[in-house]
Amino acid sequence: MKAKPWDVIVLGVGGMGSAALYHLARRGQRVLGLEQFGIAHEMGSSHGLTRIIRLAYYEDPAYVPLLCRSYELWRELESGAGEQLLHICGSLDCGPANDEIFTASLQSCIEHGLEHEALGNAEISARWPAYRFPADTMGLFQPEGGFLLPEACIRAHVNAAQASGAELHTDVRVREWQVRPGGLVELRTDDAAYLAQRLVISAGAWAGQFLPELDTVAIPERQVLVWLQPQEPAHFKAERFPVFNCLVDEGRYYGFPDFAGQGFKFGRYHHLDEPADPDTLDRERISAADKRVLLQFAQRYFPTGAGPALLYKVCMFTNTPDEHFIIDHHPQHEQVCFAAGFSGHGFKFASVVGEILADLALQGSTRHDIDFLRADREMIPLATAGPSNTTN
Repeated sequence: MKAKPWDVIVLGVGGMGSAALYHLARRGQRVLGLEQFGIAHEMGSSHGLTRIIRLAYYEDPAYVPLLCRSYELWRELESGAGEQLLHICGSLDCGPANDEIFTASLQSCIEHGLEHEALGNAEISARWPAYRFPADTMGLFQPEGGFLLPEACIRAHVNAAQASGAELHTDVRVREWQVRPGGLVELRTDDAAYLAQRLVISAGAWAGQFLPELDTVAIPERQVLVWLQPQEPAHFKAERFPVFNCLVDEGRYYGFPDFAGQGFKFGRYHHLDEPADPDTLDRERISAADKRVLLQFAQRYFPTGAGPALLYKVCMFTNTPDEHFIIDHHPQHEQVCFAAGFSGHGFKFASVVGEILADLALQGSTRHDIDFLRADREMIPLATAGPSNTTN
């Protein structure tokens, strides 16, 4: 007897896929997650101990309602999991007074009625002594910013999904998918086939392999992070160190307090501007240039944190031309929806993206305003592309 098709298959069970699996299972769907590695692995973009979450959002005020829902869902998840996933320490968006990191973050707070403070450089350093930004820096402080624990978040979503009946297959590499006559979606691995009524693609840096139309608009990029041993550990405790997003002469950087004794963590957006192939990326190599772009930043702007390097990690961003996400249905196949191109700022949204993907898969629409993230916007050609059914 042939196996009954799944209601939904989720392809890729990282940050977004684990949340989609959770929301689909909670809605009573017979749902299967397929993941090419293990759960909470270090091969993609959803690892690294901590990830920033912030309500002030210079990238576009339209993200703020999604963030408000995301906070609600993270708190709901951690309540069910019985462990803390979300840590609040405040957030700082800093840069020259006329730069959008400060001005647009401020505007997002005003537009959405978020509690905030605009601070000059002297006020920033007086309140948080680790910070030593240029004299013309302005900072937007939002007290509800903080960080998530990504590996723990993924495990919590997966555990809760399985408790609601979801099935999970790990170490399974899907090679191709197609929509059969009659509408069922078929996915094939090297030695198995799966059928489903609907498919959710949440494949991270591998999205272009499943949706080749994304090859030119969801580009994986090599990213390097470092954890340093602070010379003044008290300056980097969460109660004295908000997460930050800043623009300085050397570029745009982001960073975190010392969590669980792991050190002062930070990175540079678009690091060395290196495209990456997710299947061949060397995740161990750390070059002199990698170290220089990180260590010189700490020495100049966080001198009390610029101790010995404890750890370097290589991961990936998957960037779109406008650095906004892409969340939509496949233009030729309404039973297929996807989320891709999270451009280095997506993990904080994973809880609500999972809810949105479940909405799209089951209802065809969502109550959340994602018009600005649709695939038919300027520079994103997927909506006019021809049919695409296979990967590599």
